[in-house]
Amino acid sequence: MDQIVLENVTKTFTTKALGTVTAVDRFNLKVKEGECFSFLGPSGCGKTTTLRMIAGFEDLSSGSIYLGGKAVSVKDKNIYVPPEDRGLGMVFQAFAVWPHMNIFDNVAFPLKVQKRPEAEIRERVALALKHCSLDGMEKVFPSDLSGGQQQRIALARAIVVNPKVMLLDEPLSNLDPQLRETMRFEIKKLQKEFGFTIIFVTHDQSEAMALSDRMLVMDMGNIQQTGTPLELYNNPKNRFVHSFLGQSNFTHVKIKGGKAYCQGDSSRVVWDAPAGTKDGEMLMATRPNTIDINRTEGFCTKIIKRVFRTDFVEYLVQVGDDVLRVQTPHRNLFSEGEECFLRFPSPMWYPAQEEGADEERAKRMIV
Repeated sequence: MDQIVLENVTKTFTTKALGTVTAVDRFNLKVKEGECFSFLGPSGCGKTTTLRMIAGFEDLSSGSIYLGGKAVSVKDKNIYVPPEDRGLGMVFQAFAVWPHMNIFDNVAFPLKVQKRPEAEIRERVALALKHCSLDGMEKVFPSDLSGGQQQRIALARAIVVNPKVMLLDEPLSNLDPQLRETMRFEIKKLQKEFGFTIIFVTHDQSEAMALSDRMLVMDMGNIQQTGTPLELYNNPKNRFVHSFLGQSNFTHVKIKGGKAYCQGDSSRVVWDAPAGTKDGEMLMATRPNTIDINRTEGFCTKIIKRVFRTDFVEYLVQVGDDVLRVQTPHRNLFSEGEECFLRFPSPMWYPAQEEGADEERAKRMIV
């Protein structure tokens, strides 16, 4: 069953400085019951605006939203269900815990708003605290807790209402890296125990890849690609998706007669172009850890810089007008200035980047 359905959802904003900006443009999506689905994209791409429209905090400019088969926002029919009646749990980047309330009262707050019986409130709060590893801390105040514990309060408050859908807007970005990883597992554990559907908004691709059953990548208000994390990583449909999921190298080349020649050094062949590729300018996309660096075969160049990382060595090398990163295990050592050869197994090929895209992204970050 589809738990969340968005049909042609559009949201525009008008500002004095920038005029009208379409933050979300004809957004269509279906999320299945019990699925963990992530929205991934840079600041200003429209992912949080979309989440807020699902929650009911933002009205639609046009389109429809359905939760559990029920219409909650349909612009042309003037249907609007307020956030408190949508059956959602929500956790945001700011922990949003009330400092003047102890843990029990923080978690119990939405049930008190619903005027649930006291016995039911105590029972459900106790269960939520247990699942979030906060049992026995009911009288403690948030100011006495770490950031991770405060985020657990926010999670407990979200699950105490037994939501069918949990909306998470960058809930881990204020935590340190180690705690962030721990909380990822906690969120997945809670989803398994309670069976709710998750919409997870983030700009951190490692979080999205670790948590998601499926995910989408957004850019400038539009969905660029939807699929499983593995599908998006292995088969990015355009340069933007490739660059946003993992580290990327983009080499400017000119295709002529099935060969890819260096931009800036048109006499040197970098690699073979795919069969049927038309002559003209292209981008050859590679991952730093997939390039084969060796001493005998491939494109000849020199090591510009060598940097030791934790479990690999990173080299900077020149290919035409571009400087590429190459990552390889410690045992494959080259010195700075040393000659080397590069091979590019299974590169991906994209058209040149659209002019004005970076300027448009910068504009959207202001809105």
